[in-house]
Amino acid sequence: MTPEEQKTREELAACYRLAAKHRFTDLIYTHITARVPGSDNHFLINPYGWRWEEITATSLVKIDTEGNKIDGGPHRVNPAGFTIHSAVHMNRHDAAWIMHTHTRAGVAVSCMEEGLLPLNQISLQFHNRIAYHEFEGIALDLEERERIVADFGTHPVMILRNHGLIATGRSAAEMFSHMFYLERSCEIQIAALSTGRSLKMIDEAISDRVHGQYVQMNEEDGDLALEWAAHLRSIEGVGSDYRS
Repeated sequence: MTPEEQKTREELAACYRLAAKHRFTDLIYTHITARVPGSDNHFLINPYGWRWEEITATSLVKIDTEGNKIDGGPHRVNPAGFTIHSAVHMNRHDAAWIMHTHTRAGVAVSCMEEGLLPLNQISLQFHNRIAYHEFEGIALDLEERERIVADFGTHPVMILRNHGLIATGRSAAEMFSHMFYLERSCEIQIAALSTGRSLKMIDEAISDRVHGQYVQMNEEDGDLALEWAAHLRSIEGVGSDYRS
């Protein structure tokens, strides 16, 4: 195993532990995947049946674009669960990391005709950067992959209508940040709607400006690296065996 693959395994295992910490899990279902460095058609995925709190670097399974095991390890995989991931991985070189969730808030927003609303500055980082894909049933049909890719375009995140959320990234840090704040945006939207009061939407001009501010902060200040380091510190001592 190359040092690059080992680092990817450790960061992917950390993503699973962090997702468990923030209750993004759906027991043993849904996945976080990463492209193996130096390969266009090998990926790492969680062993099927394991809780996300249990994932370690060595337990991750190496698979191909069809979800078939290629490392000869003892752990099972769920090829059907890789359908969505494979669609994006194979067609988006920038989507080296992908997370798919079925959280309560995420699924709730996916059921709303309006999708994610411009209600607050957190949600505005996804202004004009979020894709939508109509529900076609449980994602087992390989032909649906083409439609998912077409709908996704170049956006970093997607809401699967009546289903859940997807976040991508060039790195573990970028992907996890996208999902963390997309999930937070959904939680805030559900909380605001639950008040039954009239909601104040943010207009287009301000939405554009705030999105630009987010982009500038990430590019100039290295906030993403600081954020990822803070996430990793949050599981030190409690879940730091993910490296094993």
